[in-house]
Amino acid sequence: MTEQLMPHWRRNIYLFLTSQFLTGITSMMVQYAIIWYLTKQTNSATVLSFATLLGMLPMALLSPFVGPFVDRYNKKLLLIVPDVIAAIFAIALSIVGTLASTFPLWLVFISLLVRSIAQTFQMPTVQSILPTMVPADELTKINGQLGMIQSANLIIAPALGAFLFAIVPMNWLILLDVVGAVLGISLLLLVKIPEHRVIDEPVQVWRDAKFGLTQLRATKGLWAITMIRAIFMFLYMPAASLYPLMTMQYFHGTVGQAGLVEVVFSVGMLGGGAIIGFFGNWRDRVLPMLWSMVLMGIMFGISGFLPGNQTGFYWFAGLNILSGIMVPFYSTLSMTMIQQSYPPEHLGRILGMINSLMSIASPIGLIFAGPLADLIGVEKLFLIGGLGALACGVAMWLTPSVRTYDLRLQRGQSRS
Repeated sequence: MTEQLMPHWRRNIYLFLTSQFLTGITSMMVQYAIIWYLTKQTNSATVLSFATLLGMLPMALLSPFVGPFVDRYNKKLLLIVPDVIAAIFAIALSIVGTLASTFPLWLVFISLLVRSIAQTFQMPTVQSILPTMVPADELTKINGQLGMIQSANLIIAPALGAFLFAIVPMNWLILLDVVGAVLGISLLLLVKIPEHRVIDEPVQVWRDAKFGLTQLRATKGLWAITMIRAIFMFLYMPAASLYPLMTMQYFHGTVGQAGLVEVVFSVGMLGGGAIIGFFGNWRDRVLPMLWSMVLMGIMFGISGFLPGNQTGFYWFAGLNILSGIMVPFYSTLSMTMIQQSYPPEHLGRILGMINSLMSIASPIGLIFAGPLADLIGVEKLFLIGGLGALACGVAMWLTPSVRTYDLRLQRGQSRS
């Protein structure tokens, strides 16, 4: 698509991004409140790891089977219905919390699971929508701006979540999910989402999942990028899931300081997203991806050596600003290359497979993260994650099909 064929695309896409911001910020505020509730009630790395695991498993296990529906069904409904279901479960959790003095852990875990299932449908839907809503030469920048929206959510949500967690009963705070769903859906109804060519064949989940995997593996270089990113997530996410415990247990900080770390990391992500959103038309996008992994590895590795006091905490916060800047350079740029590598009517199935591969690595790491952190100390996981990220950056450089992929993609030779 060109800008001449899409004359009003900017107004449409910014309305869409606004709807994503409104649903995202309220959902994240509730998510952070739940994590801090679990941290305060249990002070256990194992419980936090299990909660994070429940949040990731649906993405890992269901994504290949969600993709075929994304390719065939109405995109707007695939965004609206999961928000409605998540809001219904938020109301149910709020009622139980009102009637009881505490939230049963099993019910909190079910709530996290439902929210993750909703996201499993929404993430590939959003990712497959963007290439149909913007001109091709603007896609990298719009992906960067979507990253800015997500980062802004991550900046505002921890601060507001911590503030509201301190003054608002948890059973009422959960209802923010309902408010966000109403606001976001209201705006989304005004957005025009182009529907691509209809696929008449009925959904056959195993065949369609195999199609997505076959198409991905046939794309030389992108398959290797996907595998390296999956290994990176396996090594990085266990430590990332324990940020609140790192602050409150190792540095002896407060809930407010745990929120501050999340905010500064997200400020860095916002800065990285802004760089991509406004200056994102690079000739070769693989090099920024490679360097972002290397630099994140350095920042994470240094975090593992910091002293467990307030001085160490302030260094930790500073390092997380730099780490945050790096995140969009491997997540946003790789997503744009994926979107430009396949026709829109195939993207749902391919993105479903990619999201599954990205997500399944994290739960495998998290199974061991909690008990390992309780055994050797949470700070050691940051050192392990840092060394792993460095190794992934080196692997990208040493793999010729990865190093040259974007240059071949922009010459139309990515499948060769």
